Amino acid sequence: MPWVSSPASPSGLPTVRPYLPRQDGPMRDPLDPDTVPGGDSPRATSSGEEAVPPSPHSGEAVRYRPMAADDLHFAVEQHLSHFPDGFFARLGPRFLREYYRAFLTSRAARTAIADANGRQVGYLVGVTSPATHREHIVREHGRALVVRAVTAMLVRPSLAFCFLRTRAGLYARKLLRRPRASAPPSGQEGSRDTTAVLTHVAVARTAQARGIGSALIERFERAAAADGCDRLVLVTASGDDGAGPYYRRRGWKAVGERCTPDGLWLTTYERPVETADS
Repeated sequence: MPWVSSPASPSGLPTVRPYLPRQDGPMRDPLDPDTVPGGDSPRATSSGEEAVPPSPHSGEAVRYRPMAADDLHFAVEQHLSHFPDGFFARLGPRFLREYYRAFLTSRAARTAIADANGRQVGYLVGVTSPATHREHIVREHGRALVVRAVTAMLVRPSLAFCFLRTRAGLYARKLLRRPRASAPPSGQEGSRDTTAVLTHVAVARTAQARGIGSALIERFERAAAADGCDRLVLVTASGDDGAGPYYRRRGWKAVGERCTPDGLWLTTYERPVETADS
């Protein structure tokens, strides 16, 4: 089964759903029942890579590694393939490439690529400090993203109208908002995020039903635990088009629902980060 996630919602959280086939042919979106091949967790290897035993159906071992600049084309291609109607996708590949590049340069971002037989078959991006990542995007990539977005909207006036009507004010408030300071825990200096946000995850259609999506998520959860996060958060479409049942079966809890400017109802899910001591 494929794994995919849609562009981040205006709230700053991602929309993540399992990409599931339907009887009539169209597919749903991101994450669904996948298990690591053989039921085992990925085994650590050198250079930040992890290897999973070959699937009995494919005979190919899958390796997991951090995303690199050479992987941006794959991430953009998968994003456009699975979410052609999403707002970020409608801004075009040049915008998406810069958007994903920000995950490579942010110290708050955690990325992963799944390789099989010498080719990329899946990817994941997420953040373990959303406020830090947002500040990084504005400071280091904001100008490039604005230029690419404006260029796309000049070519497609209907897209510009949609942006002005549904998102301009909201995005401006979010980008200009200063992070609220909170009291640090006793005995510690400063404050930090403890929530990790799973932003996007997708598996190529040719590599579905091999546990790749589950392995990517497990890798992200381990990174979140190592960074001191205590919970994971994502957003998926509400109702039959979302992945709510998948997440609930795996211990995720629905904590809220809202409607986007485009009229889509989304449900936020979260769960505690599992650690060696939990």
